[in-house]
Amino acid sequence: MSDAAYARADADSAVVAELTELLGDRLSTTAAVREHHGHGEDYYAPYPPDAVCFPHSTEEVAEIVKICAAHHTPVIPFGTGTSVEGHVTAPHGGVTIDLMQMNNVIEVNAEDLDCRVQAGVTRKQLNEYLRDTGLFFPIDPGADASLGGMAATRASGTNAVRYGTMRENVLGLTVVTADGRIVKTGGRAKKSSAGYDLTRIFVGSEGTLGVITEVHVKLYGIPEKIASAVCQFPSTADAVDSVILTIQSGIPVARIELMDSLMMDWTIDYSKLDGYEAKPTLFYEFHGTEAGVEEQTQQVRAIIDDFGGSAFQWTSSTEERNKLWQARHDVYHACIAHEPGKQGISTDVCVPISRLAECIAATEQDTRASGFEAPMVGHVGDGNFHSIFLVDIHDDEEMKRAKECNDRIVQRALALGGTCTGEHGIGVGKIDFLVAEHGEAVSLMRTIKRALDPDNIMNPGKVLRV
Repeated sequence: MSDAAYARADADSAVVAELTELLGDRLSTTAAVREHHGHGEDYYAPYPPDAVCFPHSTEEVAEIVKICAAHHTPVIPFGTGTSVEGHVTAPHGGVTIDLMQMNNVIEVNAEDLDCRVQAGVTRKQLNEYLRDTGLFFPIDPGADASLGGMAATRASGTNAVRYGTMRENVLGLTVVTADGRIVKTGGRAKKSSAGYDLTRIFVGSEGTLGVITEVHVKLYGIPEKIASAVCQFPSTADAVDSVILTIQSGIPVARIELMDSLMMDWTIDYSKLDGYEAKPTLFYEFHGTEAGVEEQTQQVRAIIDDFGGSAFQWTSSTEERNKLWQARHDVYHACIAHEPGKQGISTDVCVPISRLAECIAATEQDTRASGFEAPMVGHVGDGNFHSIFLVDIHDDEEMKRAKECNDRIVQRALALGGTCTGEHGIGVGKIDFLVAEHGEAVSLMRTIKRALDPDNIMNPGKVLRV
């Protein structure tokens, strides 16, 4: 072992000893726990940390970070582990801070439509807590992710077309910085011109600038009426063009989700959606008053007719709505069930709504030419879609083809004025694409990173090369 390796091992031992004194049995170095925290729901090589901490308070997180900072030990924040871009791997070792035992709703301010929670509270847990208040939190990335993780990755989801992403819905944060300071950003006022907007710096930073321990979010009143609808189209282009006109017409649809014919075929089989065909399909949801939802439905119905839509069905039954949206959320499982033994790799581009049809058509042609059945699903109301490659991750040639096709999908989206990631984040997989998208601005991001984390201990190897 080299001198450097001995020094690293000594530092690791010292960190573990100090953290054990602080946390007792809430520090684990067992192989199973470390392995679980070495990967998310992605295909990247897993790298387990050297130890995993389970804090109960912001103050404990601050003490953990101070110990790690003193020994230049990497710190990796961890929520539910549902990220898909390698965000939670520990390629340089270090200490993972699992925040899921910090799962208290701290305060709900019903009159002001906001609440504050610890980072480990999940979106389903929060909505269950809010159920009797007449309020709800709308951001729905599919997985029952933690709000701390959702803020860190600037998550989005099916409701973003109406309610926005985490960027628009986080009012403030409590963050532990790389030197162990506890910083509170934002506030309860609906607007402020006081100083730099630190909240927006930490939202989407993916754990590279600090550990988010509390999140202050907007809430919304549960609509008087919620209705869902499904409509099928002769082609993907017809479906997408109808979405573009719906958005341009200013109809306040809460959700518009697309499945192409292949995805619909596999979903019908997996989720038992009787009565539908394997055709390009749009799933809608409308929120509002009785009269408002009726008006929205009729406006959308008129647009659908212009694009050859058929089999239009709508319902306000909670049970039927839940079945439709559960089928939408289960598309990844439907893909895996269709080709057991393979792993899904999801693309994540987002383009201006006016270029969406062009981008999707070119993507469908590209994936077929590359030899993949790559079913597509999308939050097309805001221009974001995902093609899912089903690959044998141990087949180098197949992985190479998938990567090359994904690279073309991203470059095409960038050329159309879009982004390399609509909601999954950069992680380890899209660092080069960040440079392609933002150019010289990445050097400014790197300056911020060095200023807030000069020793590069906060989730190193993610977002930026330092």
